[in-house]
Amino acid sequence: MAPYLKAAIGLVPVFSRPDHLPDTELERRGVAVDRGRLAGYNRVCGFRLTDALPPTYPHILAFPLATKLMSAANFPFPVVGVVHVANRIEQRRPIDAGETLDLSVRAVDLREHERGRQFDVVATASAGGEEVWRGVSTYLRKERKGGSARGGDRPEPPAPSARWRVQPRAGTDYARVSGDHNPIHTSRLGARLFGFPRPIAHGMWSKARCLAALEGRLPEAYAVDVEFKLPILLPSTVAFSAQPQWTFALHNAGSGKPHLAGTITA
Repeated sequence: MAPYLKAAIGLVPVFSRPDHLPDTELERRGVAVDRGRLAGYNRVCGFRLTDALPPTYPHILAFPLATKLMSAANFPFPVVGVVHVANRIEQRRPIDAGETLDLSVRAVDLREHERGRQFDVVATASAGGEEVWRGVSTYLRKERKGGSARGGDRPEPPAPSARWRVQPRAGTDYARVSGDHNPIHTSRLGARLFGFPRPIAHGMWSKARCLAALEGRLPEAYAVDVEFKLPILLPSTVAFSAQPQWTFALHNAGSGKPHLAGTITA
């Protein structure tokens, strides 16, 4: 919770911030996987208990570096004021839990968006000098209203292959195994402060849960892109669907409103 409390100071107008991304790359070398934490993560996200890291797990290992980067005084936006709108993972090969990894994180490509500004946080994991994993998280800083409407004529969602009940504790469970204690996921009060009637599920939990549903059917090396749509309010029932050409999606099981859309490329 402490990084988010520190970052919240940036929401106070008296604190000025630069209008450009810092030319900073944070690194952490020789990172070993805590197998107990990995097992807890696998259980929360639905992965099998194996020695291979889930494709989303290096994101968890790099998350402290990303939080440190975005919480710094020279970062243009407070971390609690940005929205995670998309994520791309490139898994170059399977990663064994016994490997030690060198991690790096940097922010790039600050750009205009119809609702504000966007930027990417690029994280990499290397083993033996070889990059084995890369993640690109796209964040939106909302600065104006308008943009593409989320309602209107929405296509009928595909027939679900599974329905999942996302329990009220999903936010706190994922925070425990991931280290992401953003209060919009763990606190009813924190969620209300940012306009949500109750806590919402982490976007990276929803991505991980979808990939867990496809476990055993994916190639050893692939890229997976997702766009995060409407948040999953806790609790909720969601419908998962996957197509043979490796697209997948999450929708609200009752209303059909979209939560996530993803694509896998070998």
